[in-house]
Amino acid sequence: MFYPLPLFVGLRYTRAKRRNHFISFISLISMIGITLGVVVLITVLSVMNGFHKEVRERILGMASHGDIRPVEGAMTDWKTALEKAKENPEVVGAAPFVEAQAMLTVGKQVSGALIRGIFPELEQKVVEVGDKMKVGRLDDLQPGSFNIILGAELAHALGVWVGDKVTVLVPQLNVTPVGAMPRLKRFTVSGIFEVGMGEYDRGVAMVHAKDAARLLRLGDAVTGVRIKLKDLFLARQISYQLAGEFGGLYRVLNWTDYHRNFFAALQTEKRMMGLLLFFIVVIAAFNIVATLVMVVIDKQSDIAILKTFGASPGQIMQTFIVQGAFIGLVGTLIGLVLGVLLALNVESAVGLIESWFGVQFIDPSIYYISKLPSDLQWPDVALIGAGSFLWSLLMTLYPAWRAYRVQPAEALRYE
Repeated sequence: MFYPLPLFVGLRYTRAKRRNHFISFISLISMIGITLGVVVLITVLSVMNGFHKEVRERILGMASHGDIRPVEGAMTDWKTALEKAKENPEVVGAAPFVEAQAMLTVGKQVSGALIRGIFPELEQKVVEVGDKMKVGRLDDLQPGSFNIILGAELAHALGVWVGDKVTVLVPQLNVTPVGAMPRLKRFTVSGIFEVGMGEYDRGVAMVHAKDAARLLRLGDAVTGVRIKLKDLFLARQISYQLAGEFGGLYRVLNWTDYHRNFFAALQTEKRMMGLLLFFIVVIAAFNIVATLVMVVIDKQSDIAILKTFGASPGQIMQTFIVQGAFIGLVGTLIGLVLGVLLALNVESAVGLIESWFGVQFIDPSIYYISKLPSDLQWPDVALIGAGSFLWSLLMTLYPAWRAYRVQPAEALRYE
């Protein structure tokens, strides 16, 4: 016996004997329950992370990591602001833009949209919309061509395709001899994009920045400067730094400001889903209490003999803690291995089930994706593993306390 007494006896009690097969069966059920709980937790959270990543990438396909805007009015000295922003080592791209709300009309079809004026050669350094083009290219937007690129849903709502004409009305007036008239201009549809987010596919149209500035009478001014960062999760910190460097001349917003409530809702959903699913582990761990209580009752005479031979009450407690911890540890480790394997291969597993049963779990016409995304994050795995084991360990305290209170004289009275 080279092991400490509690470890040696606790591990020995985990082995099945003829008279306690039922106890061993309950221990096995507890272990399986913990394993299944951990597997489900890791898989579901990985799938939720995958969906969140898909949504984030689609949003950032049109929305930059940060925007530099003047406190009021248009930005006339935008070149200085652009160069100053690019001096920050975390900024990998910057592009000016012109933005305004407008009304698009084609015959009797009318739809509101956000007109975004861009410089195509700079815009591709900031967002990924160039990779989302269904028809045409960003380079088709040339100054003076008055070409326009529409979101796929917006083009469908207006009933137009490449080569068709679209009239753009902006909330500014022209004073003419017959009275005030809204400013409008006919544009030619030169491309259609689809990023998979209705907010952009239905509500955004892109033109060249100089055409937009001419329509809005901005001259050489722009609405602001968009920036892209090395790490999008540092957007808030970098925006504060840039705002301080500009000395209050410009406001610096980041992508979390525009979608704060949405991403907060996603994070809350993930926390609540994780908490609810963790109850699977909690319920399975309660079986450890039942298992150990039955073991304590079954081993009262053994406990009494151990105490008679000098085992301390602390060692008796540790013996049953070891037994329960072993069940929790094995169940957790198996669950972690199976959960990680399933999370890494969930797309293939779902595809296999779909082919077997001839069903489709995700309709691409509704969700814009055809496969189940999964993004395994190791901090989640570590947190689930630690939580599962610690809860299992907590469940051993009451049975161990029961063993601690066993009186040798009472236990051996009828032996």
